[in-house]
Amino acid sequence: MNGGNDGHLIGDLTIQDITKEVKLKVDYTGQAKNPFSGQISAGFAARGAINRKDFGLTWNQALETGGVLVGDEINIDIELEIIKQQ
Repeated sequence: MNGGNDGHLIGDLTIQDITKEVKLKVDYTGQAKNPFSGQISAGFAARGAINRKDFGLTWNQALETGGVLVGDEINIDIELEIIKQQ
């Protein structure tokens, strides 16, 4: 995090034995105390995109109407809740 409510997560992603560095934008969505358990949880949302061809995923099928069946860009969307251990 960069001192605000957003930052970046950088890590390695491996698909079909091909590893690439991936950067996701992360937003801190807040924290709250669970009224039933008393535990504190924090929420985060991470988003980014990769090109499937960078990982060797090249299969496609031409459509009769033109174009292709599978796009190259794959969107990654993660919603995460972290619960503080007591």
